[in-house]
Amino acid sequence: MCGRISLYSDPDYLARIFDSQLGPDVDRDARPSWNVPPTRSILAVADVPDLSGAPGAEGGDGGEDPGDRGVRAVHRELGRYRWGLVPSWAKDPSMGSRTFNARAETVASKPSFRSAFTARRLAVVADGFYEWRQGPGTGKQPYYFTRSDGNPLALAGLWEVWRGGPAARDSRAGAPDIPGALDPADPDPVERPALRTCTVITTTAGPDMGDIHHRMPVVLEPEVLEEWLDPDNRDKPELESLLVPSPAGTLVRRAVGRSVGNVRNDGPELIEPVEE
Repeated sequence: MCGRISLYSDPDYLARIFDSQLGPDVDRDARPSWNVPPTRSILAVADVPDLSGAPGAEGGDGGEDPGDRGVRAVHRELGRYRWGLVPSWAKDPSMGSRTFNARAETVASKPSFRSAFTARRLAVVADGFYEWRQGPGTGKQPYYFTRSDGNPLALAGLWEVWRGGPAARDSRAGAPDIPGALDPADPDPVERPALRTCTVITTTAGPDMGDIHHRMPVVLEPEVLEEWLDPDNRDKPELESLLVPSPAGTLVRRAVGRSVGNVRNDGPELIEPVEE
């Protein structure tokens, strides 16, 4: 699994690194975090519909398939998503607490993910992520993983937009696709913002991870990022071939203190190395 990341780099820096525009929902002054769990807001890079004057753009209700460039253009954007994918057909957003990870082996066929796998892929941006190794007795030792080259991580993922179920979705033509917290009992769904959510795809552990945990997030290298993000790419075998463990030397790790296990703890001291 991948259930905890750090995200403290400046958004403008991240946008430059991933050659993307900064989304209108990204707060440059947002507080950095060294301990981000699922259901919190995170940043990700995606090729999203261009709703502001691009050739073929039609009004902006987000209803057309983002992969259909014949309908509207796309642009690469660093945007904000809630971590935990909520399919458009879900009854309420609580489903996202169980879908913050998708398995590479089933992501193309599982109902919760297969639609997004076809046309709504992204790369979750992180400075690092945590994983725990089972120790003697009931103790678990946390480790902090980063790229060995010092660059931010691009973790393969998917995104969806939830508008409150079919009835609310039909009544909301023209509403913007922005993240936000929704109340399914809201009597006026037209005024409620859409909820933009995402998941991180995991695969079997590679050599940098295997002695810590049997799963790891899929780390996308720059040379495959274009292929993964392209919503026009509908080649299922080709896309699945990208969801593989990272080769040896991609990641480095260090043991860190157990206080990272409590989501209320947050600060740069969480990634300081400790003796195992």
